[in-house]
Amino acid sequence: MKINPIYSTFLILTLLIGCNEATEIHKDATLFSKGEIVTNENFTGTAWLNMLATPDSLNTMYAGLVTFESGARTNWHSHPAGQILIVTKGEGYYQEEGKSKRMLRQGETIKCLPNIKHWHGASQNSEFAHIAISSRDKGPAQWFKPVLDEEYNGKSE
Repeated sequence: MKINPIYSTFLILTLLIGCNEATEIHKDATLFSKGEIVTNENFTGTAWLNMLATPDSLNTMYAGLVTFESGARTNWHSHPAGQILIVTKGEGYYQEEGKSKRMLRQGETIKCLPNIKHWHGASQNSEFAHIAISSRDKGPAQWFKPVLDEEYNGKSE
């Protein structure tokens, strides 16, 4: 059986276009919603929080997706039990007190040691999101002063 070359070309183009459109749809898909806008005084700029796991009587661990608009950041803070940050989107910064800030990109992980004062947030040109994991078994996060513009705009490693 012979297949018409025009029909074959049309079939191949249809398959290629269909696969390409499916790829584009998948690229924009998100795993978790942004959650609710953070309204407390511990952030500069606009940030959202989606609590993925809350602590309870059986497990003191918690995990939350924090999404920062470009330029948004946390205040200086520390966690008595430490903190893990898993970057899920964009580019942002992380800085420990007394050290240079460093650039963070999607796929990177940071382990913040217990009681180390630090801040994290989006770069000037990118939305930034990370999953923050910690525990309240040694107490809640301790919040300090806002990150000054001079600190935020300083050079990174």
